[in-house]
Amino acid sequence: MCTTCGCGSGEITIEGTPAQGDRAHVHAHGDHHQDESPAHGRIVSLEQEVLAKNQLFAERNRGWLEGRGVLAVNMMSSSGAGKTTIIERTIREWGGGVPISVLEGDQATSADADRVRAAGAAAVQINTGAGCHLDAHMVAHGLERLRPPRDSVLLIENVGNLVCPALFDLGERARVVVTSVTEGDDKPLKYPHMFGAADLLLLNKIDLLPFVRFDIDRLTQSAREVNPRLKILPVSAQTAEGIVDWYRWLSAQRVCD
Repeated sequence: MCTTCGCGSGEITIEGTPAQGDRAHVHAHGDHHQDESPAHGRIVSLEQEVLAKNQLFAERNRGWLEGRGVLAVNMMSSSGAGKTTIIERTIREWGGGVPISVLEGDQATSADADRVRAAGAAAVQINTGAGCHLDAHMVAHGLERLRPPRDSVLLIENVGNLVCPALFDLGERARVVVTSVTEGDDKPLKYPHMFGAADLLLLNKIDLLPFVRFDIDRLTQSAREVNPRLKILPVSAQTAEGIVDWYRWLSAQRVCD
């Protein structure tokens, strides 16, 4: 079990192959957990060690990506918010010749990677087993397999979870959190670390606003309370409403690079 977030230590696979070696997973496991009861400080110390080790690999990933002019975007959300549908639409409609590749994070199956490939992009599936988030080690393994081309865009679809992915830097250039109107307008205050760590909030499924109880002003106010610099874009991955603003944001990030 991970000392940082409590997720399990199931086998991690890259495209169905077990991840091997010291880069396979950043979590601390095993005997470290035997001394938890007398020393809360020891647990905190282990958490710091885990995050420090992750940060080391994140910086290596960042250097590798920046050296090749690859814009890496970490896309996070709860399960079912619509990340994969947004990614599919982005692959089909945006880019202007800019190659897009995807690292797909899920506990099991290759369903989302299959959808991404069908949309026309290269993808590598990372299965985390019982783990509830990607970390920089996993991404390093995924990059070895994916090898995104120079001057391209890499979308990293994290495991569906509004808690733990916010803690782990993957080496990305920007962070996007996707939430949907069907989830309620209270999520920024309930999950402040996620929304506080994000550069952009995509509010998805706005085509369903007539059918749900959702206050965009309340969401905006609470999100800005958590993160005053957060940019918020209402979109619908199904109808394409507002989606061009997402494409403009991506284009601006490439210019910033």
